[in-house]
Amino acid sequence: MSKREIYEQKTEEILLPIVEEYGFELVDVEYVKEGSTWYLRAYIDKPGGINIDDCEKVSRRLSDILDEKDYMDDAYIMEVSSPGLGRPLKKEKDFRRSLGEEVEIRTYRMMDKQKEFFGILKDYDDSTVTILQEDETLKTFAKSDIALIRLAFDF
Repeated sequence: MSKREIYEQKTEEILLPIVEEYGFELVDVEYVKEGSTWYLRAYIDKPGGINIDDCEKVSRRLSDILDEKDYMDDAYIMEVSSPGLGRPLKKEKDFRRSLGEEVEIRTYRMMDKQKEFFGILKDYDDSTVTILQEDETLKTFAKSDIALIRLAFDF
């Protein structure tokens, strides 16, 4: 396991009981480097959406525990936020929650003369994703061909 994966896993273990205590869902934890700065990001959600007070409560609790445990070697900026509308589907629980919802899929290479597809998420497994397209046809993608999959949103 990489250092990044270890930090994400340890942080997730700390965060899970905190977010569950408040009735929230832990959507994702990521430890990423942008430029020369490391970021530890936690994404939380709840029915009706997360607000700034929710993020602040979780952030304060997490910050105190991270200071106490001190398991990260690098300096970092910690952020707790809502996952947002355009968040990608990454984990099994993301796919499960999104079954029956409209998704946008972008592929690495052209398929049927296009790289962007929309449809209702009908099925998924470890290696494939299937959508029902507007013309009522099912289209199955290998996950390895998908650059991005997220919930579609209309304005």
